[in-house]
Amino acid sequence: MSAHHVTALRGSFFDITAVTDCPETLADNARYLEDGLLVIEQGKIVRLSSWQEGVSRLPPGCELLDYRGKLIVPGFIDCHIHYPQTEMVAAYGEQLLQWLEQYTFPVESQYHCPQHAAAMSDFFLQQLLSNGTTTALVFGTVHPESVEALFSAAEQREMRLIAGKVMMDRNAPAALLETPEQSYQQSRALLQRWHNRGRLGYALTPRFAPTSSPALLEQVQRLREEFPDAWLHTHLSENPQEVAWVKALFPEHASYLDVYHHYQLTGKRSVFAHGLHLEEQEWRCLHHTDSAIAFCPTSNLFLGSGLFNLQRSWQEKVKIGIGTDIGAGTTFNLLQTLGEAYKVSQLQQYRLSACEAFYHASLGGARALDLDHLLGNFTPGKEADFVVLDPAVSPLQQLRMHNSTDIWQQLFVLMTLGDDRNIAQTWVNGKPAWRREEKENAA
Repeated sequence: MSAHHVTALRGSFFDITAVTDCPETLADNARYLEDGLLVIEQGKIVRLSSWQEGVSRLPPGCELLDYRGKLIVPGFIDCHIHYPQTEMVAAYGEQLLQWLEQYTFPVESQYHCPQHAAAMSDFFLQQLLSNGTTTALVFGTVHPESVEALFSAAEQREMRLIAGKVMMDRNAPAALLETPEQSYQQSRALLQRWHNRGRLGYALTPRFAPTSSPALLEQVQRLREEFPDAWLHTHLSENPQEVAWVKALFPEHASYLDVYHHYQLTGKRSVFAHGLHLEEQEWRCLHHTDSAIAFCPTSNLFLGSGLFNLQRSWQEKVKIGIGTDIGAGTTFNLLQTLGEAYKVSQLQQYRLSACEAFYHASLGGARALDLDHLLGNFTPGKEADFVVLDPAVSPLQQLRMHNSTDIWQQLFVLMTLGDDRNIAQTWVNGKPAWRREEKENAA
């Protein structure tokens, strides 16, 4: 295979061609090609056109793959997920703070072991790819070994992944605590080793305000100033009990978000998971600082945390991505996650369209991560991360698709009835990284 090997895929394609601050304009920027041709070279999109327009322009020797009957969409982007919590999904009976104590902290205490971290990193990334997720913003644990293992595994797969070591110095088991100076030194070493290495990025990851002393937050701020292009990834206003706890711990601050804002941790590459119980000034601060929220519907429902106000995020012009939030979330699959987002919105008299939902899972998520210049649609020059969907893998799906008259109905059926079985292939950096038939043959 030469360095300039060109691959072309024929099939149906859907993407959103431009970011927007107005949901009513999303459909104007939607592109659907029932018989399309995608050309990729050296991991990048060359062009997307109709089959009729593009076939005569294919270069000699081009590899042509026929995916007619399949729907090809940009790779799904998961804006909030905890890889060490993969092994504790479906932990019964608690809400956030008790759930952390009873289930999360004991599981995370294992990740000082490089072998365990490596095994779980491999399992985790295979779960992402088998569910069509090509990019994720990921929590590790407090142990540097957890992040070393995850980055190594992602680098082998050429994935675009952002991750970070948890920073935490109070209100957790002693085995999971560190000093602010240790947190600074270990995070800095990881940042220097992994940030901007290939397709990898580093996120400063204070778990949340209750496990962060003012001294620790000062060290996070110090790192943010030293590495201004790093991400900041934490939790915000997930649970009413948590919000009250933050106010008791930081009485000098006006709000939960004000704690982070005081230490200059808001901004363009800052992603705050949840944001369910925000005050007026917090919405305004998120907008003015160009910060983003990760909406995690399956987690919010599972822990009984509350309902995210998606309509309000549009009104306040706050960037939104979708997160599975494994392991409080209950699926790696973003199709299923979008279906739950629809239900959360229905409970608030807001109708989440399929067009908007797929935007949040692709270009909108890329924008939330400040990666929309690289990912999120089939614009020439962008990285070739995409998913080949089989739109009807069950008798019920086949019946519904047969009765669906346009792409909007098909996408809505996919996000309502779809799951991992609909993922036929996942492509990363211009190459197939996961194929369903290989998985079945291996089994």
